Formats: sequence, structure tokens, C-alpha cells
Amino acid sequence: MPLILAFVLALGIFIGATFFGSRKSYGPVYDKIASIMHLVNEDYVDEIDTDSLLEASIEEIISRLDPHSSYIKAEDLQAVNDDLDGQFSGIGISFNMLTDTITVVEVISGGPSEKVGLLPGDRIISINDTIVAGKSISNENIIKQLRGDKGTKVKLGVMRDNSPKLLSYEVTRGDIPVASIDASYISDGETGYIKINKFARNTYSEFLNSAVDLRNKGAKRFIIDLRGNGGGFMEPAVFMANEFLPEGSSIVSTHGRVEDVDNEMFADGTGAFQDAEIVVILDEFSASASEIFAGAIQDNDRGVIVGRRSFGKGLVQRQIDLPDKSALRLTTARYYTPSGRCIQKPYTLGSNLAYSMEIADRFRHGEDFNADSIKFDKSQTFTTLGGRTVYGGGGIMPDIYVPTDTSGISSYYIDVFNAGLLQKFAFSYADANRQTLKKAKNVKSLLAMLPSDDVLLQDFAYFAKNTGKIPPRWYYINLSRNLIVSQLKALIARDALGISAYYEVINESDNAFKKAIQQFKLGNTNVPVTIDKLKSK
Repeated sequence: MPLILAFVLALGIFIGATFFGSRKSYGPVYDKIASIMHLVNEDYVDEIDTDSLLEASIEEIISRLDPHSSYIKAEDLQAVNDDLDGQFSGIGISFNMLTDTITVVEVISGGPSEKVGLLPGDRIISINDTIVAGKSISNENIIKQLRGDKGTKVKLGVMRDNSPKLLSYEVTRGDIPVASIDASYISDGETGYIKINKFARNTYSEFLNSAVDLRNKGAKRFIIDLRGNGGGFMEPAVFMANEFLPEGSSIVSTHGRVEDVDNEMFADGTGAFQDAEIVVILDEFSASASEIFAGAIQDNDRGVIVGRRSFGKGLVQRQIDLPDKSALRLTTARYYTPSGRCIQKPYTLGSNLAYSMEIADRFRHGEDFNADSIKFDKSQTFTTLGGRTVYGGGGIMPDIYVPTDTSGISSYYIDVFNAGLLQKFAFSYADANRQTLKKAKNVKSLLAMLPSDDVLLQDFAYFAKNTGKIPPRWYYINLSRNLIVSQLKALIARDALGISAYYEVINESDNAFKKAIQQFKLGNTNVPVTIDKLKSK
């Protein structure tokens, strides 16, 4: 079955339905709840807020299901949807809230703020004539004031280094894209690196644009970094897998109690990167759509998975919109990889505490630090297309295990990290040297502008002492030297050049990234193998 046709059949699972347009009549169950609420409202001895009572009842019902079914209140639905819808309405800036002042870090290209002339380094002193500088205002409160309906206006009072007077800007809010791609760059001349933070509606198009751009710049192989990617929509993960897989390759299947949610998606042979080598990096926070993509690559023996065992979220939710503009995300099916593995890790209905602690349990049991601590469920043994053994029981186990890197972590590092001093120093340095750093054409030229490692480390130690009241302890500072210097350079690069520059710097000391590059050099990544060739062997 072609990929596109498979999606037409599957769309209803993932786009959702309305309360009144759903498949089944609710009958006696709905009538019973409505009757109870009516009786409480009319006959109860005290006056009761039945709306809040109903909300609590719904939450209690959903809490007795699986860990991923959820009820979303009407007032929260827009914010929940914005992130995955791929855009929101706002003014188009990234900001830092340091020393009680909103400082513009990045102005989104083509966005409303760029059109009126806002610049990185500007300080927002007032919003709609209300002073916001020097006050303890949360990030959420600031975002609420800067976002708004498309076409509405917000007035900003701005201080700029080259102006003695407060500058006034009126910005008309517009659609702001929410990027799924944190980083996209060429490493070692022929390896394209793409860091994906979620699977939103626009993720596939962002990925394809990045991959094609990297190929045009010389990329012959790709590292797809899904660490920390908690998933999102299934469709972009399937379309991404299709780019790497030969025609007829199974990508993912869904199975539930109701037959119309059962489906299987296959590659249609139109992928533009079927000849490119690929390594996928995972960690314990890679979930859902991330696991669909990684499972398809692994089970088809198409590439190598590097990192640590993924989260294990293989439940499919359908969003059902309710009459009061709230929504229910109800689990209707499970995901299965091409070999037949269920991605979902074990859980107990109505008991979410143990489930929520499972990642912490891995840490305590040593799985983050030693592959020997991982216990495979031998009763769930599966075989990849090429005949390799893989295991079910929850999550995707990488082909190449990379433990959590604890080198350089000392008590001093923990103190300055928890106090946010690394970020504060980097921003302070980038802000003070913005005129010089903005001349950098790329990461390499920016790093050449920075002081020596010794000077950078010493400056940071004194900053931590003066700003964070953390005295320098040079024995521990030297233990953490490489870690601190690497992170400071990466954070300065981020503040000066954007988030992609951060990964370009930090990956040079990242063990999983280095292991991925090593697999390419050793020739351990697999090239495409068609189903017909495998059957003929």
C-alpha cells in the first residue's frame, strides 16, 4: 500500500473528531452523568459550582486510564495546541530575563519585530506604557503580554546602547513559526547534522528543507539527533522515515480494540535520501514519534541507532474536541515497529506514580551508566529485516550504547549550574561584546574572537563569585575545566549566532555525537537493502 494512501486511511486517528460528530452514541452513560449533575444543581442542600465539579469528575475519570490519556481544559487548549501546530501569533523575538530586564536575544527573520527595527541586545523597558523593567515578572507573564491575536498591536519602550533616549516601537502581531529544527549544519565536510526538538505539523517540511540544503553543501551522510524529543504528531515521523527507506519497507503499524484504528504504513519509494548513510541518536527522553522513526530505521537495518534506551511511549491518542472548547486526548491504539515490537513500556491502569518514576528508576539502577544494567525481556524477542535480534518491552534500545557522560562534574560545577551562572555569564559576555561578535561569519570565526580558555575560565570564576556568591575552588574548577569552558563557548555562540551554533560547538565534546561520526568512519552504517534482495538470500 503506498504511503500516501495509508495516511488517508489513518488520518482520522491523529487529527481527531468533534464531540457530536464522533462514531458512537453515548447513550445511558452520558445520560447518567447529565442526570447526576442536574440533580446536584437543582436539589443539593448548598449551592454548588457544578462546572468545577464536572471538571474534577472528568479529571478523576481520565486519571484511572493509561498515563497518556488526558483532559485539556478550555483555557489551556490553545497553548497546548500552539506548540504542535507549528505557529502562534506574537511579535517574533526570543528574549532573556536577566537582572529583571527583558533583553532581546534573537529577532526572527521576516517577523513583525524585524519589520519595525528591533535588534538583538535591545532592552524592553515597557509594554503598552506599563513599566516591566526592574520588576519580578515571570516568563509566562511576559509571553502572555507579547502574544496576542494576529493583527493586534503592542507598544514597546526600548533602550538601546547607542541611544540615550527611550525608543518607542509599535509592533503588529503576526503568525510566528515554531521551529522544530534546533540545529542544521555540516560537520567534517560531509556529515549533515540535524537536531529535531519535536514532531509538529511543520516538522517534515523543515526537515526536508534542512536535509536538501545540507546535501547541496556536500553532506553525504546524516546524523539525526532526537535526544530530548518527546514526539508529537505521527505523520512527520513517517514521512521522514520514507525519505530513507526503499519502496515497500514497513514503517509503523497501529492496532487497537476497534478495527478502524488498525493500520500499517509503508514506504512508497519516493525518498530523496535512500542512498545516504544515517545514524540516529536517542536518549531516555526520546519518545513517541521519535521512537517510530528510530524503530523504522533499526528494524529495516537501514542505519545505526546510537545513545541510550528511549522512553517507551507507544500509545496513540486521538484528540476529541468537546462542546465547551475543551478537549480529550484519548488513547485508541498502540504503535508497533516493523518487526512487531510494541514501543510502549509497561504501565498499570490508574497508577501513574510508578510510571512517572520509571526514568528515575533507570538512573538508580545504573542503566544510564552501564549497558550491563539493562535487563532485556527475553520473552519479547523480535527479528529485524536483516535477521538481527531486537527486544520489545518498551522503548528502542540503541545498537551502540553510549552512557551518560559524568566526566567533569564536580561539586563546584553543580553549584554554578544550579544557579544558572553559566547562562548568565555567557549572555553577559555576548551582550557586552555584541558589536564585535556580530562580525563573526560562522562559529569558527566567532570562537577565534573569544579569549583563551584560561582567561575565559578565570573570568567566569570571578563572575560566579561576584554575581552568584559562589567562591572559586580551583581544585574543583580544574576538575570541571573542559566541561565549563565547552559550555561557556557554546552558550556564547548561541547568544551571538543562534541555537544551531550552540550544538555546533557542544557536539565537539559530546560522546554520542563522536560515536556517531566513528560509525561512519568505520563503515558500520548500513546502506539500503531492498526487500526483494533480502528475500532472495
